[in-house]
Amino acid sequence: EQATGVDILIDDTPGVISVSCFDPIRRAIAGRALEKLVADGRVHPARIEEVVESIRNEIHEQIIKAGNDAVMEANIRGLHPKIIEAVGKMHFRTSYGQNVLKHSIEVAFLSQVIADELGLDGELARRCGLLHDIGKAMDHEIEGSHPQIGMEFCKRLGEKSEAVLNSIAGHHGDIPSTTPYTPIVMAADAVSSARPGARRESMEMYVKRLEQLEA
Repeated sequence: EQATGVDILIDDTPGVISVSCFDPIRRAIAGRALEKLVADGRVHPARIEEVVESIRNEIHEQIIKAGNDAVMEANIRGLHPKIIEAVGKMHFRTSYGQNVLKHSIEVAFLSQVIADELGLDGELARRCGLLHDIGKAMDHEIEGSHPQIGMEFCKRLGEKSEAVLNSIAGHHGDIPSTTPYTPIVMAADAVSSARPGARRESMEMYVKRLEQLEA
């Protein structure tokens, strides 16, 4: 618990240890470290620190790789390394059972399709879509809503486009849309989160939702 900052719960269920923490990355580090320690059999303070440190490095590498892979897949250029790292952290977040990074890549491509149909800039729409939920990578450690946190984070790291910043801050309708890309991201976000299989929702509800969005 001291080495990873999580709560370890050992209850009456035989062979089960639960790891509790709001930060999904700490939770992943603790879970993997426990698996390694239990498999190894040597559990003492020095060994715990050594294993936690090696797992922490492994997970950090995994975050950077996931961020770079997502940015390459969505074909986005000129992002600050800290933004790419935050994109990678979304791999460890889920929302109603849906992986936030996969959802963001999906929203990026759906935004492009909608923008292309409307004769707008598909590449810019893709950038807005990929970054719309970036605040979820850090909303457990900073006060505030994920749209606001994400917008301030990207602005601080050199993201200058009004379309991108407004899409991040406004995709839940918290602030007025100042460019057409915000409602595009809102629609793409709804299409991705409501599709069958993404979250716990039925096919009929999804088709109704699509018809409403289209209208």
